Amino acid sequence: MAISRPTVSQLRAFSALAEHLHFRDAAAALRMSQPALSGAVAALEETLNTRLVERTTRKVLLTPAGERVARRAERVLAELQHLVEEVRAVGGPLVGPLRLGVIPTVAPYLLPVVLPRLAEEFPDLELTVHEEQTGSIVGELAAGRLDVVVFAQPSPVSGVIELTLYDEDFVLVAPGSSELPDELPRSALNDLDVILLNEGHCLRDQALDVCRQVGARATAATYATSLATLVQLVSGGLGVTLVPETALLVETRRAPKLTLHRFTAPAPYRRIGIGYRASSPRAAEFEALAASIRNAVDADPATDVRVWGPPA
Repeated sequence: MAISRPTVSQLRAFSALAEHLHFRDAAAALRMSQPALSGAVAALEETLNTRLVERTTRKVLLTPAGERVARRAERVLAELQHLVEEVRAVGGPLVGPLRLGVIPTVAPYLLPVVLPRLAEEFPDLELTVHEEQTGSIVGELAAGRLDVVVFAQPSPVSGVIELTLYDEDFVLVAPGSSELPDELPRSALNDLDVILLNEGHCLRDQALDVCRQVGARATAATYATSLATLVQLVSGGLGVTLVPETALLVETRRAPKLTLHRFTAPAPYRRIGIGYRASSPRAAEFEALAASIRNAVDADPATDVRVWGPPA
């Protein structure tokens, strides 16, 4: 008599539910519908002939059996991912699917420079891109739903191998009415109202760090959800802000009445790199990916950054 066994999709659905303890959030994390996820979990319960979850009005609780299955499912899915990655590695560098996460303050400026080169160098690469804030993409990386991420270093969690791509300076963007000099020391921030991105953006934290280093305080009255909005607010005279070098060309041409001011040495900067799980067998592939990105950035005349390492 055939023995019914759980499917990978059932285990993946239940593992996401065990992580989020909410059907809607788990479904969103897997990019599937809530009824489909609920059906997969119910099918797993039927296959195992046991209750795995206790449904309440607000959230989901795991039964004792559910907790044991969740731990085992995580290990099974991790091993399955390692199997897939090892097979891909045998096939050659950057062949087949690659799930890339990128933070919003990098994606619009780096991807147009990098994607054409990746398509040329690795024609068999099947790339998908997910743009989210640092906490989200690193969480997705740890959970095995992303293969590699591009973010501002350092990683907020352990277990991530980092390869530095480039360093880029911050530039002070001010209203056109500003009488600031073209170059200014960081201490000038003490006399300015610095507006920031909303919480969750690593760029906000980096700007706050720059302000704290000189004892300046960012204004708490105005925040923005994107760099584009932030620059528009500056154009409207609501304050000044710090913009990374790679975003300057794109964002400042969208907003009139701006002045750009660079800092005297040592200028504040951020470091951009890629990260991948320390357990991934695709380290050589990600080294090749990092080299390709560095070469693309280094060859772009509009990108004024300090690329790490020699061109590959």
